[in-house]
Amino acid sequence: MEYQFSERVQNLKPSVIREILKYSSDPTVIPLSAGNPAPDAFPYDAISSLSAELLQNAPIEALQYSVTEGYLPLRQHLLRYMKEKYGAGTETDDILITSGAQQVMDLLTKTLLNEGDTVLCEAPSFIGSLNTFRSYRARLVGIPMEADGIDVQQLEQALNTEKNVKYLYTIPNFQNPSGITMSLAKRKKVYELCRDHNVIVLEDNPYGELRFEGEPLPPIKSFDQEGVVMYAGTFSKVIAPGMRVGYAIGPKPLFQKMVVCKQGEDVHSNIWAQIVCHRFMTQYDYEAHLKSLQEIYRRKSKNLLDAMEQHLKPLITWNKFEGGLFAWCTLPKEIDMMEFVNKALERHVCVVPGTAFLTDENEPCSSFRINYSTPTDKQVTEGIRILGEIAREMMP
Repeated sequence: MEYQFSERVQNLKPSVIREILKYSSDPTVIPLSAGNPAPDAFPYDAISSLSAELLQNAPIEALQYSVTEGYLPLRQHLLRYMKEKYGAGTETDDILITSGAQQVMDLLTKTLLNEGDTVLCEAPSFIGSLNTFRSYRARLVGIPMEADGIDVQQLEQALNTEKNVKYLYTIPNFQNPSGITMSLAKRKKVYELCRDHNVIVLEDNPYGELRFEGEPLPPIKSFDQEGVVMYAGTFSKVIAPGMRVGYAIGPKPLFQKMVVCKQGEDVHSNIWAQIVCHRFMTQYDYEAHLKSLQEIYRRKSKNLLDAMEQHLKPLITWNKFEGGLFAWCTLPKEIDMMEFVNKALERHVCVVPGTAFLTDENEPCSSFRINYSTPTDKQVTEGIRILGEIAREMMP
């Protein structure tokens, strides 16, 4: 049979990261390509205990259909948590529990975008979100990154010249893939520019609570008094990604349309997982849990940085990062990035080519992304040694 695909999907390509992860499943491969939490970061015992108690005492609540908006106690708690800890959210906002933060990108895009409308993105940016925008046939415009976040002059120029801009997509904390954190001054400027141009800010913050160095910065949502920012949060990096619990906090008119869109996608998110997340936040010492995660990633990042200092300098450079899960590394101009990545794969080391994170994958790129949370310390050290060896071999 000959299949006729819709115009929306016929030009979509598989995620480069997901394709590379197929190699990572080989036990002989060093997986510097994944973006998964560290194995020792999962609160196994707490999840097991909470689940057993829930299924023993309230099984129907955990197994029956639920409301699309999400488990009410979790929604109420998250609104208080975000307001008290980060000063984010107003009475004009509401909260929707989603199937991971990725669904926030999908629902907002479905709500706002017509085919051919423009989405402004950081360049580079997270491939999962870029592919979501592409699936709705958005026109993607990349705004370059600087050491302290998005280039606000280029952003202002794009807002002044691009047509039908519906929103700006940004990851202000330990950005995936660059690891860059947006400065406080730029956060305020981004908010002001988008507000003045009547453009939504889609603030994606999966890594914000994994800061292990430096001072925390307020989310862009904390400046929002005019209904400009849609904030996407998730439990994937702080409890467990397999539970698929995320959330969106944003203006009620957008929220109402996103609820209708979600009803057509999955009715509601996993209710068992929502209840467990709520009880974990309220019955355990959640702040102590976050501190334990930060300590895990502080130690693992030091192991990575020590290895890079020893084996990658001076040929390969990297962006400074104070949290999150990634390092963004740049090769000298004499080394072809894709050839380097393929040579690494031949020697059983997986990294992600930087082109995967661009709005146009045909643009030149000399960078690649490393993840240090998933592999063991020994794998990281050996993988970085091999990468340094390859770089030296490839230099003219």
